[in-house]
Amino acid sequence: MKERCPVCQEKKLLSKAVGVCGRCLREDPEACAPFVERARRRSRQTFRLPEKPPQDPSGIPCNLCVHGCRIPKDGLGFCGLPPGGREKAKVSWYYDPLPTNCVADFVCPGGTGAGFPRWSFKPGPEYGYQNLAVFYEACSFDCLYCQNWHYRVDGPKRAPVGPEELANAVNPRVSCICFFGGDPTPQLPHALSAAEEALHRSPQRILRICFETNGSMNPAILERMMDVSMRSGGVIKFDLKAWTPSVHYALTGAPNSQTLQNFARVAEAFPERPEVPLLVASILLVPGYVDVEEVRPIAEFIAGLNPNIPLSLLAFYPNCLMDDLPCTSWAHMERCVSAAKEAGVKTVHVGNRHLLWPGNYEEELCG
Repeated sequence: MKERCPVCQEKKLLSKAVGVCGRCLREDPEACAPFVERARRRSRQTFRLPEKPPQDPSGIPCNLCVHGCRIPKDGLGFCGLPPGGREKAKVSWYYDPLPTNCVADFVCPGGTGAGFPRWSFKPGPEYGYQNLAVFYEACSFDCLYCQNWHYRVDGPKRAPVGPEELANAVNPRVSCICFFGGDPTPQLPHALSAAEEALHRSPQRILRICFETNGSMNPAILERMMDVSMRSGGVIKFDLKAWTPSVHYALTGAPNSQTLQNFARVAEAFPERPEVPLLVASILLVPGYVDVEEVRPIAEFIAGLNPNIPLSLLAFYPNCLMDDLPCTSWAHMERCVSAAKEAGVKTVHVGNRHLLWPGNYEEELCG
């Protein structure tokens, strides 16, 4: 597990997919840049995607996310989608019995009964009901550790569909719809149309609209997301990948500035519906890269906006191009939980407990 970092020349817990250690990414990003760019190119080439967000002067502009692509006529955006409208989407879905492993299950109506009887069918977990889990097969990020990378090589599970067909999937036992992926961002117009259609068909029943996202969407479309989630009792779940821009870019291929701005915007509306949190944050604890040095400033940022915003710390599982790292250790998790609480976040949840490595991998693997 120990590899020599080419920048600091020290043996560290690092992934060959990144090429440099987390400390060097934070302290010397300029020296790390050639290794990071090589890693980024390798990832994009593996999945046959544009190496950079296209900026063709005569291309079709797309303003759905932070990249602001101008896509050539027969080309692809950074997300892997062609130019044009989003009337139909590359999407699949399934029925997930409640309570489920939703990022927000520790505070949401489906997992806890929060907001009963207005927002939940039961005063506790909604056993007997379902989440319509909607998986969008595109993403505005390019995470080297993506847990759902298979859609990029397996291809779509069905032909592109319109929002009405997705709305047709809502049955009487569905109490929430969660749009995730990939990420819903590149196809948000479709998701919002499907959500509005589903709500229109069921005006007198509980049907929560939730989003799980990297938060890179255009702020204008974020306002529509906030509206539909607020009035339906849904939750917007932001996956905050890292605080340091150089670490964030190395892991995801994207900047985090718009994500943080969008998070702050949703936080402004957080007090308007205290019985069911509109906003939940999550951080994946990536060994060697996302530890206290990243978690503490994120937690300080969250607490500075509103200390009542719930935070879930998630255990990492080796996957995609970063399959050479161990799972998150209990020691790693405990450090980050303590840091988040010390920063002022009132509700800190430990997710994916079954993945946690017993003990301390820094000593056992790298000592």
